Amino acid sequence: MNPQSYTTLNLELIEPGTYLLTLNRPASLNALNSETFNEFALALEVVADDVEARVLLITGAGEKAFVAGADISEMQEMSPVEGMGFSQTAMNLFRRLELLPIPVIAVVNGYCLGGGCELAIACDWIIASENAVFGQPEVNLGITPGFGGTQRLARLIGPARAMEMIVSGRHVKADEALAWGLVNHVYPQDRLMQEALAMAEQILQKGPLAVRLSKQAIVRGQGLDLDSACQIESQSFGLCFSSDDQKEGMAAFLEKRKPEFKGA
Repeated sequence: MNPQSYTTLNLELIEPGTYLLTLNRPASLNALNSETFNEFALALEVVADDVEARVLLITGAGEKAFVAGADISEMQEMSPVEGMGFSQTAMNLFRRLELLPIPVIAVVNGYCLGGGCELAIACDWIIASENAVFGQPEVNLGITPGFGGTQRLARLIGPARAMEMIVSGRHVKADEALAWGLVNHVYPQDRLMQEALAMAEQILQKGPLAVRLSKQAIVRGQGLDLDSACQIESQSFGLCFSSDDQKEGMAAFLEKRKPEFKGA
């Protein structure tokens, strides 16, 4: 499937190395449904298969929402088995996103609730507009989070704050989300995408192999004991010295010029 044939999202190569994935169901505040999951999986394949890909930005269409949650109209009549299957589909998809070898940045404008919040925290980090609102309000519907919220949120902001958000269902505005460490940066709404693109450009200027190995070390090290995790870092560090990027980067530093990385 090519990007033009998607119906629930758009995937664009906005400049060499930088992809922008936009959830595109604005009439339903970009709610996630089975079709979205299927197309999201196909879009991830496109990005993963592109050896020149360096950064993926994910956002939602319109000014009201990043993703306001999963599609309740689809979930309402699910059986327990169907509910678990729907959850597992999202779990597997978000884990694939998390393991993508390039940095993934959630660009959050407006509501980021339920499955939308779970999607955002499966990205490597979040930047948000001043009107962003985060929450895991599933308890209001008589269900738990189902796409990783109980686990990733607790790891990101700590179990006490995650527990408060999840069992109260309350909304967290951008300034509070920043203070809690849920988001990395907050920008005026009209500057959000500009700042996201500037962040992507900054990454594009770095050694591609070093960026990939750094992400891999951080992701793989989560949950390991410190000694084992540091061993992963040592292996990554050593591997860099087999690359042309290491030779170019250090030569450029010593010669006081800008490096020209090739990603090898």
